Amino acid sequence: MKTAVVILNWNGKKLLQEFLPSVIENSKEATVYVADNASTDDSILFVKQTFPQVRIIQNLQNSGYAKGYNDALIGLEEELFILLNNDVETPSGWLQPLIQCFENQPNTAAAQPKILDYTQKDFFEYAGAAGGFLDKFGFPYCRGRIFDRIEKDRGQYDDEIPIFWASGACLAVRRSVFHESGGLDEDYFAHQEEIDLCWRIKNLGYMIKYVGASRVFHKGGSTLSNSSPRKTFLNFRNSLFNLLKNTPGFKIWIYLFLRLMMDGLAGIFFLIKLKPKHTFAILKAHISFYGKLPKMVKKRKTITKKEQPLPFSIVYQYFILGKKFYTDLNKIDNKLS
Repeated sequence: MKTAVVILNWNGKKLLQEFLPSVIENSKEATVYVADNASTDDSILFVKQTFPQVRIIQNLQNSGYAKGYNDALIGLEEELFILLNNDVETPSGWLQPLIQCFENQPNTAAAQPKILDYTQKDFFEYAGAAGGFLDKFGFPYCRGRIFDRIEKDRGQYDDEIPIFWASGACLAVRRSVFHESGGLDEDYFAHQEEIDLCWRIKNLGYMIKYVGASRVFHKGGSTLSNSSPRKTFLNFRNSLFNLLKNTPGFKIWIYLFLRLMMDGLAGIFFLIKLKPKHTFAILKAHISFYGKLPKMVKKRKTITKKEQPLPFSIVYQYFILGKKFYTDLNKIDNKLS
């Protein structure tokens, strides 16, 4: 299966120096591309001079993760795309299990490997861990990571299972399905657009997989740190986009009303933690969401089949019932996978 490993970059010369060598060394089965979002550093000059075997795609502007990848992928002809962050280390043997998953399972349209922490390699990493899921209010969580509780990798997730969404830090997706689904939603700019893409792919009847035989190491927070109010804004707004676009039936309006209250509590929490900028970011997220409401409602109407997220609140399970690990959740619903 012809495979393209595509690394989106913006002013990431230091990250490319650190991580690109492992990608080149351990991705012999693929063509490696660096898609540059109009960097103002000398990222591309460095790649051209140091790694001439890497193909360069130069986007005209920095339009974020979503449009950056849409523009970069439109001209590629490989059957399998792997969207890889520029802060990911790929060890020997990481790629073949992913390719085999797609070759052996025609209905698998997207997948992710086990994602471990680059700085603590025996722990899962926040952005994806061992596969993503979604609760009914649009809050994402993972096997190996619920909110800020990160699990140690003890081999407990060395399996291959269906999941709800695959991480954008290392997202493998069939070229044909990527285009059939409409690609990444450029209104998101960055963060949670991979969840929306996977939800739309599931709406088309395809499967998303976690492949535990493959593993990568993600540094995380290299573009926007977890402490960034900008990241808070994007995560809260875009999760509301996900809900509105993809939740079936009239109940979406009930869920949005309840989310308004839950997000208000989150804002109060940030105030208590003396982080008023994050409280303001949540307020800005809701203002932006309501401003784009008519546009998102139109996108919602284009989808007929709706794939359901899991029928409980991860906030209630985690904060009220004290279920801190995915294995605790598995006791309430044996259909999580």
